[in-house]
Amino acid sequence: MITRSVRGIVAGLAVTALLAVGACGSGDGSTGSVGAPAPTSPGVSGDVTVFAAASLTEAFTQIGKDFEAANPGTKVTFSFAGSSALATQIDQGAPADVFASAAPANMKTVTDAGDAEGQPTVFAKNQLVIAVAKGNPKGVQGLPDLSRSGVKVALCAEQVPCGAAAKKALAASGTTVTPVTQEQDVKAALSKVTLGEVDAALVYRTDAKSAAGDVDAIEFPESAQAVNDYPIVVLKNAPNKPGAQAFVEYVLADNGAKVLTDAGFQAP
Repeated sequence: MITRSVRGIVAGLAVTALLAVGACGSGDGSTGSVGAPAPTSPGVSGDVTVFAAASLTEAFTQIGKDFEAANPGTKVTFSFAGSSALATQIDQGAPADVFASAAPANMKTVTDAGDAEGQPTVFAKNQLVIAVAKGNPKGVQGLPDLSRSGVKVALCAEQVPCGAAAKKALAASGTTVTPVTQEQDVKAALSKVTLGEVDAALVYRTDAKSAAGDVDAIEFPESAQAVNDYPIVVLKNAPNKPGAQAFVEYVLADNGAKVLTDAGFQAP
């Protein structure tokens, strides 16, 4: 026969066990979405060099910090530039672990050269907006306004993903624009607006959002005809292949996806 004191002890142990189980299932997840703790990769350490499209600057900088916090002993170093320039550098032997491109075409340059480890994965999408000075002093409402006399426009060069997307969008609207400058990455095009050197520039929604204190973003329907996929891949000659794989997995996990969504990127 079980005495009252024994029954009390058993009940107490049961409650303790239930509390322990609940605690294990709660997870802090402070760097990611609720209920999804930051993915870690035991044993991963050292430097991870990431070549990434300029439009990923803000989002990837945050993801890099989160990755380092989740994987003590790692250090993420970024090289942000136009995807076409980065692809050329990789093909010429520049040491890097990961490549994240703003368009599949530039990623194809890397994969066709045999510089990728496995198949790239699309992790985000992005669309164009028209960035104008705060208050929109030129009254730009859509792409046709960019062809008006007296409206100075900056575009990305056509070999750069944002330039290729702009070309598609302008063709879809039947608008011909003669830019006063063509830049090698989207950040450079955006800077022409923030510096007051042009009246408008076609940039990614995410870049306009990051500069919301300096520019207004004008949405236009033709941007839906030029949505850019962003692929990422571990590089074949990565100096730190385990670190590279862990970083790519982090970008693809809930934590990385949340940072990208908060920055204005669309889910793949």
